[in-house]
Amino acid sequence: MAHAFVLSEDSILCRQMPNGWWPLQVQPSQSSNDLNEQAYQVGHVTLHESLAPSHWLPNDSNNTGNHADDTVDRNVAHSFTAQATSAMTYDYAVAHNVTLPIIAESSGNTFVPYRKLMTHLPVALSDQISQAIQLLSWQADTQFCSRCASPTVHANQNERAMVCPICRLHQYPRVQPCVITAITRPNPVTNEMQILLAHHHRHGQQNLPPMYGLIAGFVEVGESLEHAVVREVAEEVNISVSDIRYVSSQPWPFPSNLMLGFRASYASGDIILQEDELAHADFFDLSNLPRIPPKGSIARDLIDQVAKEENINL
Repeated sequence: MAHAFVLSEDSILCRQMPNGWWPLQVQPSQSSNDLNEQAYQVGHVTLHESLAPSHWLPNDSNNTGNHADDTVDRNVAHSFTAQATSAMTYDYAVAHNVTLPIIAESSGNTFVPYRKLMTHLPVALSDQISQAIQLLSWQADTQFCSRCASPTVHANQNERAMVCPICRLHQYPRVQPCVITAITRPNPVTNEMQILLAHHHRHGQQNLPPMYGLIAGFVEVGESLEHAVVREVAEEVNISVSDIRYVSSQPWPFPSNLMLGFRASYASGDIILQEDELAHADFFDLSNLPRIPPKGSIARDLIDQVAKEENINL
């Protein structure tokens, strides 16, 4: 059996390395290896290979950074493929006598939140950890049938499904599609390119400048992705957009989302906030942005793309 990542909710066991925290893998014990050959036991999942963006990006897009000293790191981030492996919860590891290292920051081994790791891990490895978080959470949430409430069991073969032995309902991991959109316009006075940024209530943090992100929201039943962009923007800031175009996507394990990134152009309307969602929103000159999401998030990737087109280094 492959080595396994160890997780505690949305944090992963890591080892301190010269260039930062790196996910640690442990060898499952013989007892857990002998349970059966099913890919899924509650608290233990098999992860698929996670491909690097270089598999689908054109060769000249592998390095998206604007700083020369970032070239090596960004090339690695876009060319590293994470091989198939497994993941388990800390509770599962303890219950099955998996040998774990000493866990304490002083030992160089500790649990590190995924949000903190994603700023410097290769894209494929970050996505694989996202996969682990989502699958372990799905397992914990589907131990009973949603139709008849009977306890579920795992599918007999290598299938990602929790099965009801009474009514035979199969429950599969669900992905929730969300759209996130970078909306741009020329500054009406100076003609400098601007981007619409919003401060969400959920980003409120003490002792830090407010973080501003992009407009995002879940896709509703019966909507196209483009329809969802138009609706979310209208709901949250009351403006109309045009020239909607898809850019890229990112798995986002909070709780189990697929973020679908778009670009759009401002068309008309005055900003009126959806006050239960947003504290503030405005168009900001690219040369004078507030605090924005960290690298590794699709929001930052979209903002960086707009800035790069204007020859601005963020």
